[in-house]
Amino acid sequence: MEVSSYSTASRGHWYSSPAEPLLLKRVKIPIRYRCLESISPNRRIAQPLVGQAESLIRKKNCLKVLCSQKNEIYELESRCMDEIYDALAEHLLSTAAVASNPNAKHIVGLAGPPGAGKSTVASEVARRLNKLWPQKARSFDSQVEPPDVATVLPMDGFHLYRHQLDAMENPEEAHARRGAPWTFDPSLLLTCLKTLRNQGSVYAPSFDHGVGDPVEDDIFVSLQHKVVIVEGNYLLLGEGVWKEISCVFDEKWFIEVDIDTAMQRVLKRHISTGTYSEILNTVLLRKAYK
Repeated sequence: MEVSSYSTASRGHWYSSPAEPLLLKRVKIPIRYRCLESISPNRRIAQPLVGQAESLIRKKNCLKVLCSQKNEIYELESRCMDEIYDALAEHLLSTAAVASNPNAKHIVGLAGPPGAGKSTVASEVARRLNKLWPQKARSFDSQVEPPDVATVLPMDGFHLYRHQLDAMENPEEAHARRGAPWTFDPSLLLTCLKTLRNQGSVYAPSFDHGVGDPVEDDIFVSLQHKVVIVEGNYLLLGEGVWKEISCVFDEKWFIEVDIDTAMQRVLKRHISTGTYSEILNTVLLRKAYK
């Protein structure tokens, strides 16, 4: 399939350091094309974007982040992950600071294959944002620890329970493939996100890897949280309920990682958790986002 794209670019800055400035390049793409060009030394690949706005973290000669809202994609370049985390935190800080409604939520959808580093990116960006927030919100008493403004909501808590897998037509396959899209409850996740959007707070399930099942109401996203980073493999899938979920996000990020690197990380995780299914899911998810 042939995919075309049109772009105009101008440079700017989100964040800079004396040694390695981060360069921001703005790219405008018409709605009807919605594609992203991935350039390597040997070939150029046109890849479809999932939804209206996405981000890409890629490691080649340097690290790149594509961050988009509406039809503009921003490319952020750096040579170390700490600068990427700092730049994303600064970006979200400016968004949270200008929110007119104190209970409003800026919800970020962070997706990528198993082993891409979603949990690390989400937690590091949230941690940095929480550290920066007291400097921005001068109204806080310096003697009082300010509340966190950012939190992370993992998709793991929306796994189907083991007894639900047992009730499927092929329980053996269901357990072996646990972690595939059809072994989650996307409708429950959608309801959770809509409640968060409409009410400003919500209780969400976590996942107990020791037990192998979700833990209900274990995560609380409160009114004080202005930024919520939702992270999971399938948040940007453009099919079924997953497509509805992707429409909830104010901003969408996608981490693209070399398949061999992801497989190595998944294998290491498998050794500690005994989860074989993630290996196959990594390959299938990679194909789905191509």
